[in-house]
Order: sequence, then C-alpha cells, then structure tokens
Amino acid sequence: MPNRRISSHLDEIAWIAKLADLKEDHYRNSLLLGALLELLLEKGLLTPQELAAKIHTLEASDQPILPTGNS
Repeated sequence: MPNRRISSHLDEIAWIAKLADLKEDHYRNSLLLGALLELLLEKGLLTPQELAAKIHTLEASDQPILPTGNS
C-alpha cells in the first residue's frame, strides 16, 4: 500500500509540472499572437473592424479559430 501512495504523489507532482508547462506555453503563445496582431494593425494589413468581424464569424459558425489546412 505505501508504494501506491508514493506513486500517487509522484503522479500528482507530474500533473502539476505539466500544468505549469502549459501555463508557460499559453503565456508565450498569447504574447506571440499579440505581437503579430499589433504588427498587422500597425502596417495597415488588417483593421480592428476586420479582426472583430472575423472573430464574430468564427464564433458564430463554431469553427476552429486556426485553419487546419483541410479546406
């Protein structure tokens, strides 16, 4: 029984580490996305209205936000 308890605690620690890694990945992806959007807006390649319209369209159609390349 003691070995199972140790294993359970180690599994819990592993899950916590994975969650921390996901949080870091999410932060970096959010930072990258924000930088890309700012550059597109600054260069006039995209307007805030176009971005808002696309977000609304994707949300309404329940499509994935990122293209899958299977079009």
